[in-house]
Amino acid sequence: MFEYAPAPESRSVVDLKPSYGLFIDGTFVDPTDGGSFKSINPASEEVLAEVAEAGAPDVERAVRAARKAYDKVWGPMPGRDRAKYLYRIARLIQERSRELAVLESLDNGKPIRESRDVDLPLVAAHFFYYAGWADKLGHAGFGPNPQPIGVAAQVIPWNFPLLMLAWKIAPALAAGNTVVLKPAETTPLTALLFAEICQQADLPAGVVNILTGAGDTGRALVEHPGVDKVAFTGSTDVGRAIARSVAGTRKKLTLELGGKAANIVFDDAPIDQAVEGIVNGIFFNQGHVCCAGSRLLVQENVADRVLESLKRRMAQLRVGDPLDKNTDVGAINSAAQLERIRELSDAGSAEGAERWSPPCELPDRGFWFAPTIFTGVTQAHRIAREEIFGPVLSVLTFRTPAEAVEKANNTPYGLSAGIWTDKGSRILWMADRLRAGVVWANTFNKFDPTSPFGGYKESGYGREGGRHGLEGYLNV
Repeated sequence: MFEYAPAPESRSVVDLKPSYGLFIDGTFVDPTDGGSFKSINPASEEVLAEVAEAGAPDVERAVRAARKAYDKVWGPMPGRDRAKYLYRIARLIQERSRELAVLESLDNGKPIRESRDVDLPLVAAHFFYYAGWADKLGHAGFGPNPQPIGVAAQVIPWNFPLLMLAWKIAPALAAGNTVVLKPAETTPLTALLFAEICQQADLPAGVVNILTGAGDTGRALVEHPGVDKVAFTGSTDVGRAIARSVAGTRKKLTLELGGKAANIVFDDAPIDQAVEGIVNGIFFNQGHVCCAGSRLLVQENVADRVLESLKRRMAQLRVGDPLDKNTDVGAINSAAQLERIRELSDAGSAEGAERWSPPCELPDRGFWFAPTIFTGVTQAHRIAREEIFGPVLSVLTFRTPAEAVEKANNTPYGLSAGIWTDKGSRILWMADRLRAGVVWANTFNKFDPTSPFGGYKESGYGREGGRHGLEGYLNV
């Protein structure tokens, strides 16, 4: 079989510091209590940097700085002037995209091709897009003179650290709000580099504040009485806790939570194209995607053919060094997430599903899991009901479109779905009945800053992206 030679991206473009402070009021500062934690490369378990851990006094400092900036600078600033800063940030992201992509792959474990070719172009695109809205808010359909909310507390996950930052910060700033953002404790480094970009762009002090830390830091930020808006992307359990803490307050809330998306393949679908979509749907970013197509629903009469083609394609996937440009599947983000994936996969085998992975030699160090599919899965299996958040695919079959809709909707989640068929009328019929915030037709995992994203049921509420993404940051 043809073998690719290693093609590693150079780490020399990244200037990693031994330690990082908190970014408050335009400068990097030490935490009040001196606490810190280590950021680890999941592909090698190498310690990348020591990162400050924010406590309650630091949250107070950051919220106070954000309030001052909102009242005196950013809130009163004309939209056309806010747009200039957003455009400047977008251009700096483009200029430093290689540095950001390498750091993202080092800290997160995702393949450099995805960081470089998917994440970073989308990050810059979000800032460009919302820069265009900053002086047009009165034309967004929210009334003649919509006003910003104030100080936004934003908590983001580890699967798309920089992209989730852009999804949160760009619309908030365009709408005239100031921000206190907490990145995930396992992936803080690109957020801290973004703080340097804010300095480089001469963004007024206090408009963006970055607090690193674990769950206690996020809890203190979300519950702070000086916060006007909370935006969270992460697990459904944490989302429920945040909703309870915000209930009864004046804070606005948007939640983008878990998913268990169905990727539905009909017998008239182009099989090779559908298989590429299936692979992209579940193995992109190691399956660390809230809208991952983790349930494959295949029409019975083509199930064998689809599975044969899928296994053949999976055998070509390269698992390994995230900085190798030939790598398709990188490292699992953390030891805790790897344990979760293993536990649910073992449960699938114990419940009688048939497990298959291609021959795959995994590295000795780091956190790794081979791409895996389960067949013979029923709706009662845990792997069909619970979010695995890893490169694991559950395969179910159906006979009719109505049965496909019923099985696809038989989940507490409702974030996304995919439909593969040659019939446009069937796509429209299915899309009207699927309880999913995003429905892709003959593709999967396609994103654009102009298009809203969000879910139903336990996948959260509110939308991010597009004109709709501004609504959560405006009093309308």
